[in-house]
Amino acid sequence: MSKSVYVSKAAAVAIVTVAALALVTAIGMVIFHNVRIQECPQLLSPTVLTTTMAPSEPMPEMRLPGNLIPESYKIYLRTHLYSNVTDIENQNFNFTGNSTVKFKCVNVTNTIYIHSSALNVTLIGVADEKGKEMATHQVHLMEDEREFVIIELVDSLRIDGLYYLSTEFHGECFSFTTIGLSVSRYTDERNDERFLASSGMEPTNARKLFPCFDEPAMKAVFNITIIHRKGSIALSNMPQKEQVEMDMDGEDWLITEFYPTKKMSTYILCFVVFNFESKETNYGSYILKTWARPEAIAAGHVDYAHSITGNILDFFEEYSGIKYPLGKLDQVGIQRFGAGGMENWGLIIYSESILTYESEIYTTREKETTAIIIAHELAHQWFGNLVTMRWWNDLWLKEGFATYMSYLAMDRVEPGGNMKDLISIREIQEMLALEARSTEEHLTAKEESIQSSFDINNLYTSTTYGKGAAVLRMIAEFLPEGVFQKGVQSYLKAYQYNSAETQNLWSHLQRAVDNSSLHIPVAEVMDTWTQQSGYPLITINTTSGEVSQEHFCLSTEEKQNLTWQVPITVMKSSSGEIKSDLLTVEGPVSKPVYRCSGNEWILAHVNYAGYYRVNYDPDNWEKLLQQLQTDHRKIPTLSRAQLIDDVFYLEMSKYVNITLALSITKYLLKDTEYIPWETARKHLEYIIFMFDRTEVYGPMKAYIRKLVGPLYDHFENFTRNSSVPHSHTAQLNLINAVKVACAIEHPKCQKMATDLFDRWRKDPTTNPIHPNLRPTVYCSAIASGGELEWDFAWEMLKASPGDQERDRLGKALACTKHVWMLNRYMLYTQDPELSQFVDMFSVISSIAKNVVGQSLAWDFVRSQWSDLSEKKSKMTLLHLIDEISHRFCTEFQLQQIKEIQVTDGEHYYGSKILEKTLERTRSNIKWMEEHKQTVLQWFQMEAS
Repeated sequence: MSKSVYVSKAAAVAIVTVAALALVTAIGMVIFHNVRIQECPQLLSPTVLTTTMAPSEPMPEMRLPGNLIPESYKIYLRTHLYSNVTDIENQNFNFTGNSTVKFKCVNVTNTIYIHSSALNVTLIGVADEKGKEMATHQVHLMEDEREFVIIELVDSLRIDGLYYLSTEFHGECFSFTTIGLSVSRYTDERNDERFLASSGMEPTNARKLFPCFDEPAMKAVFNITIIHRKGSIALSNMPQKEQVEMDMDGEDWLITEFYPTKKMSTYILCFVVFNFESKETNYGSYILKTWARPEAIAAGHVDYAHSITGNILDFFEEYSGIKYPLGKLDQVGIQRFGAGGMENWGLIIYSESILTYESEIYTTREKETTAIIIAHELAHQWFGNLVTMRWWNDLWLKEGFATYMSYLAMDRVEPGGNMKDLISIREIQEMLALEARSTEEHLTAKEESIQSSFDINNLYTSTTYGKGAAVLRMIAEFLPEGVFQKGVQSYLKAYQYNSAETQNLWSHLQRAVDNSSLHIPVAEVMDTWTQQSGYPLITINTTSGEVSQEHFCLSTEEKQNLTWQVPITVMKSSSGEIKSDLLTVEGPVSKPVYRCSGNEWILAHVNYAGYYRVNYDPDNWEKLLQQLQTDHRKIPTLSRAQLIDDVFYLEMSKYVNITLALSITKYLLKDTEYIPWETARKHLEYIIFMFDRTEVYGPMKAYIRKLVGPLYDHFENFTRNSSVPHSHTAQLNLINAVKVACAIEHPKCQKMATDLFDRWRKDPTTNPIHPNLRPTVYCSAIASGGELEWDFAWEMLKASPGDQERDRLGKALACTKHVWMLNRYMLYTQDPELSQFVDMFSVISSIAKNVVGQSLAWDFVRSQWSDLSEKKSKMTLLHLIDEISHRFCTEFQLQQIKEIQVTDGEHYYGSKILEKTLERTRSNIKWMEEHKQTVLQWFQMEAS
């Protein structure tokens, strides 16, 4: 989009007046051309300033210089969108507006730097607090990545002086994205397309909507007025203050003014314009409204999300010691929203699939996802919105906190289910796996290394979220009960409506520690986790009592000489008492707490309280295995999962042998808890993927069938009746029992799946299969069936109105063992009429997960590469290659991947994806060569 900058000196004197004018007069003056003629004719001929001269003083590299601090904005924004137009050709994607920002000068300067991007900007002028015009020397628009408008004044601004900068702007909405001001399509109950406008400012997109000081520490008060077509609804961060109707150009418009915001950052400013309806609850101190398409409200699909929101807010108020500070909270569900949720203060936007929940369609895991994302975005109302990181290099302060706190809040939503423990497999295990392979990212980056929008966007990684949550949980568990919370409360109160850095958090935690008479150097401990990548392996010799640490990494080439300060929790079998130790050196060092005698065993990293792995001497490993076999309940549930995960990764890095890793699964015959089973399932799935085309598969299948049999029997009454247990984690493990049992063709599971599917096929109007069982039942029935079952599922997919059911059926159709059906299914993705029902990426990656379809999917993509490259980006195709190749474990397959080329424009990310795929394949090849015979013999022995 072309950009231009104008200066109108005659208008500068009006700045202060503009800020004080009544609503309608202000709008008429600075936004609408036809009214502006009557109010301010002197603005009709702005002085157009065009110059190629460089600024007279050195420009900052990327950041705002900090000479000027915004205090408040007065923004009028007019959206021209027709919310009820069905023909996109008749839609108007333009927006216009003006902004007056009041700012304070803290260092003498005659230059104003302010952000603007993708806008046509008209500079009205600059004035001091008395209304005196500030003469302008030059104006520049930097079209590079700095995205600055630079205004050079004739005279310098004085320290502590207050000034007003007023601009007009117009731009075009981004179509169907989540940046700046965007337009989204949705379908109504008649399946007609409608439109809505919504803003997405994080991290650096407010500048795409209006000129502003677009940095998180540049907090200000925002006075927002939205002008929108009559018949539509406008929402913003704060409650509506006033609304008037006005005729403009022969059309009816609404002018909606909102109360001033709290002091806040630009990235959480938000508004929407739509025709939705809401469910409302008045909680006294605030009003909660949950908005969605009218038919979704009428059907009660937002009821679950709406009902848990109040409970979650109550939890955060109690935990933080600070009441939710706004008078209202709006939650909006938007179809095809590009993210799970966005925490705009007082106006949270979600993907509609997250905000809506239908008990007759959604699985327990999908219900959990709804709750955890809502809790995450609500946590941000305190961690991020109330207290904001000073600069993006500390992004983890909001995202790590929101991730960690969301699991604590989940216990309020689903009491009795140990929901907070799910962080161990959802975040900690995932991050330990990721950092075992890649150790490039630090949790906190150096401030000077994060400058451009590109740098900032690259911080939104699983490290920032997952590892951030893990290290917070580690220090919270290491400190005595209540100490961490007291430190957090102190931190929030000290920096509310302001910004903070990581060291500020450590300081307040240190105060809480000192007040409890402990002697723990918080910053010294935690800096080793936030300023270093990776994590340690703790090695314990229970005979000598020696403990040591080293960087754990699957690749010996990537290992670094790093030392962490490691909070270690330790339990001995003789007492069951949990003790804490802090390992601050590489070691080995000898400590009595790690020494055993007789038949005593040691368990470290109790309850997954830290972020590290543990290895023991062979004798202690053997004692732990014996304890699991004898009475696994003597070892805490989370620790059982940690032992399973650690031993499999220790085997991958050659610290222990494969038979020890496989042997630890034997005790699962007696365990019915979800978290250990889910951990084991992921590792067994990898072994299946490696060997399901070899002679190992027969005895392996027999062993796993024997292993899962008791778990399946434990839940059989529920599966037979298509019902679920009360506990959330029990529901999740029921899914595991059925998934594993049907995957290895357990007779009871296969019969259950076939019977339920046949009942549905004979009466398609009533689906007797519980949503939790549908993915597995559909897949198993189609795998053991033929054309009749496949065609029925295809017809049900085409008739399905919801994304969830369509996605389940789409994946299940890839489970057939008939190659010709799989080939036909892939061809459907190329058919213009049929491809509307299925996604090519999903179909091919699902077929590749089927042992029968692996080579078929690979050959299809390679043969269609040229055609696919014209329809999809190379990045999408490389992600597809990565999905397809999970089973690859031969040199021939490795060479085939190497033949794929990365184009220039996507070279960096493309090469990263490709290298990851290649590295995994090399690892698979090596693992197979080293373990095939041993694994075969072990399964042959244990399957009997």
